[in-house]
Amino acid sequence: MSLFISSLNSGSNGNCYYIGNEEEAILVDAGISCRETEKRMKRLGLAIEKVKAVFISHEHADHITGVRVLAGKHRLPVYITQPTLAEGKLLLDTQLVMPFSSHIPVTIGNLHITAFPKQHDACDPYSFVVRCGEVTVGIFTDIGKACEHVTNYFRQCHAAFLEANYDEDMLEKGGYPYHLKKRIRGGSGHLSNAEALALFNTNRAPFMSHLILSHLSRNNNDPQLVESLFNGHAGNTKIVVASRYKESDVYHISHQGIVNEPMLRPVMRLKKTKDSRSQLSLFS
Repeated sequence: MSLFISSLNSGSNGNCYYIGNEEEAILVDAGISCRETEKRMKRLGLAIEKVKAVFISHEHADHITGVRVLAGKHRLPVYITQPTLAEGKLLLDTQLVMPFSSHIPVTIGNLHITAFPKQHDACDPYSFVVRCGEVTVGIFTDIGKACEHVTNYFRQCHAAFLEANYDEDMLEKGGYPYHLKKRIRGGSGHLSNAEALALFNTNRAPFMSHLILSHLSRNNNDPQLVESLFNGHAGNTKIVVASRYKESDVYHISHQGIVNEPMLRPVMRLKKTKDSRSQLSLFS
């Protein structure tokens, strides 16, 4: 079996990642509006009816803004911990609230989703890996540092969404106050380009076909800079930079390596979308 993945949006203005097979799918985080999520999936040829659940990583607004309306409209279970639910002040239908536990897979059809704790400035933050058959995809964003949990799961991945939030020089020379710079590059903030590259170089599996660089800072990073940096080390891994303004293409992940044509209805690429309204987040 294989998986289809796409970043519907990635950045401090909203995060939402699609992972699914031919029968069912999940979203990790819902930080853009329900309407925008539906529009972007439609442009990609992805059916909202295939989405069976939403998994929430933590309570920051750029990860939860759209979840109440999305879950209510489409009657989607929301997998979320009680501390995150409370801290995010989310008014969800209690029938849709589902728990999860560290390192214990949740099974949805042929998808097996495993949560694991990470280091981030949130009350109860988690990252996820999604397995389908022999294929594993990881979502590694909002990470203060690459702890043992992150590295262990990253080594298993055929594809991954990996945070590359900031360039160290850009952050240092930029206009952020010292306390915010310290917070971003501290152990509970975000991964820099250099830290993400070190994780990739040290722990990438030989079968990793795609790396989606995610959650880039608008003020402290540059998509071309980070793409060039990783392409110099990519080997057979395809490097993609996720946008904070539009959805990515749909990528077909197989245990045999890169597959160029997804087995979905044709992907339609329309004109570029305008930037959506800014949303509250911890870091930009």
